[in-house]
Amino acid sequence: QVQLVESGGGLVEAGGSLTLSCTASGPIFAVRSMAWYRQSEGKARELVASIFSGDSTNYADSVKGRFTISRNKNQGTLQMTNLEPEDTAVYNCSANLRTLNGRVYRDYWGQGTQVTVSS
Repeated sequence: QVQLVESGGGLVEAGGSLTLSCTASGPIFAVRSMAWYRQSEGKARELVASIFSGDSTNYADSVKGRFTISRNKNQGTLQMTNLEPEDTAVYNCSANLRTLNGRVYRDYWGQGTQVTVSS
């Protein structure tokens, strides 16, 4: 069974840094892309950053220049610098992948990790 596990969340002061990690495990044939989403209380889920095969990346305007997404095989990383209180949210990792027995690529999600930035 495929699982995505995130780690690295926590409490940090404004201006600080955190690095989130996401590891996909199980019977995986190939990972096509990985992405990080976040959702804060009372707001809709937001795509923060994504990375595709060939290492092309996309970022939300609100995090450009501060966040960096990277990927090494089945592990994704989101480096977050110069954090702001507005970055406070639950961050979820998503991977678009195909399993060994599967025929199509589909999205899998982690359980989420809390990031809290104090002012």
